[in-house]
Amino acid sequence: MHLPTFDNAFLRELPGDPESGPRLRQVHGAAWSRVSPTPVAQPRLLAHSREMAAALGFAESDVRSPEFARVFAGNALLAGMDPYAANYGGHQFGQWAGQLGDGRAISLGEAMGVDGSRWELQLKGAGPTPYSRRADGRAVLRSSIREFLCSEAMHHLGVPTTRALSLVGTGEAVERDMFYDGHPRDEPGAIVCRVAPSFIRFGSFELPASRGDAALLRQLVDFTIRRDFLHLRGSGESLYGEWFGEVCERTAVLVAHWMRVGFVHGVLNTDNMSILGLTIDYGPYGWIDDYDPDWTPNTTDAQGRRYRFGWQPRVAHWNLSRLAQAVASLFADAAPLQAGLDRFADAFVAADRDNLARKLGLAECRDDDPQLALRLYELMHAAEVDMTIFFRALSEFDADEPALGPLRDAFYDDAKLGAHEADFLAWLARYAARLHHDPLTAAQRRARMNAANPRYVPRNWLAQRAIDRAHEGDLAGVDELLEVMRHPYEDQPGKEEFASRRPDWARDRAGCSMLSCSS
Repeated sequence: MHLPTFDNAFLRELPGDPESGPRLRQVHGAAWSRVSPTPVAQPRLLAHSREMAAALGFAESDVRSPEFARVFAGNALLAGMDPYAANYGGHQFGQWAGQLGDGRAISLGEAMGVDGSRWELQLKGAGPTPYSRRADGRAVLRSSIREFLCSEAMHHLGVPTTRALSLVGTGEAVERDMFYDGHPRDEPGAIVCRVAPSFIRFGSFELPASRGDAALLRQLVDFTIRRDFLHLRGSGESLYGEWFGEVCERTAVLVAHWMRVGFVHGVLNTDNMSILGLTIDYGPYGWIDDYDPDWTPNTTDAQGRRYRFGWQPRVAHWNLSRLAQAVASLFADAAPLQAGLDRFADAFVAADRDNLARKLGLAECRDDDPQLALRLYELMHAAEVDMTIFFRALSEFDADEPALGPLRDAFYDDAKLGAHEADFLAWLARYAARLHHDPLTAAQRRARMNAANPRYVPRNWLAQRAIDRAHEGDLAGVDELLEVMRHPYEDQPGKEEFASRRPDWARDRAGCSMLSCSS
């Protein structure tokens, strides 16, 4: 089997925990703890990303070998792998939670890709670590399928994200109380190998700052810039300010992408925010079916709805403010940090306006266009309209003959369609007038819209259908959905069901509407 070259800079350049092993403990003065994956009974490859495997230099024959399944189940190590769990803290649902760390993720090391890129390989569900608290460090098949599929789907949608290399079944049962209602049950276990240039998160900086560990905080910032922000120049506060500003800008662009495709992260704690502006930690995420800015997929958040769809930009800004507080000791005054937060606001507005223009097929976003879009979103919410289907169908709109036409397929409720049809026709007349003052031809508009509005997204009910089949021993549903999501902006004949409205059976079904953090 191909052996990637490993360059484990995180371990080499940052201080580690002097104690090894999974004993639960508070870890001070260290960014990581050595801990080995716990072997599983019967590792079996269930699915893999051929794109990610190729990027790491694995041939198809490598992936299909028994050794590959053993390695990415945690039963064996390749030369150069040096497993560890990262130490970090975070704000959870707005409250400081102290030390958190990788409770069920164990990094194998930093592999060098075939193009020289750096990829940290991390097993989620590989067993207990010093940060597992009261948990078992394992993951179940349903949550692992969801993370595997969504990681790769987001990549193909053009959304910054961690990736997934493999999904391995463990041959062991894992006890989970999915609804936290006192009725746990055994479920099949699985492990995802997730991949990213870095898994450093906002909470990585918050923990040493909360403990007054200025030396570790500075070491971590310097390391992050040196390894992951090589293009930045300067020194001291000037360099730190540029770094923080870029983190803010990357985060703004990321959240704008989420809003464009209708993704709801579900648990935007600061320990789930990537310093690289990637989508990380796919837990109780969801996809907007009928447009609702107040929808959250997380059962834990059902009352407060802190992490609702429409609040994601606000929460990201709040989380960046917590990061600013964490690194404030590196600055003589707060001006560079405020400049970074302002950069977030400016970058989000710019990205959001660009998304608006592309989703509506306009050459550029003019001053009145946000109000045009806002009115559309109000109508979509009131009339229970599918976000993905509506915007994709809007590319077929004829500005010379304004009519609902194919847009009717996006409505979930005929009665609501009837109640709001006149309002939609009035909006379409405004939209048609706007198009008549836009320089793009109809063909250019359609191409621009179809490159921004996906035909396919990994809706919760599609993932749940694949999960149900997998629980019966049929992994074909996972492969099929992954294959569709490789080309989310292209029409795929014969795959129309993957672009259809949420079926009635999925409206209130567990896994399709609301999910817990164990989902």
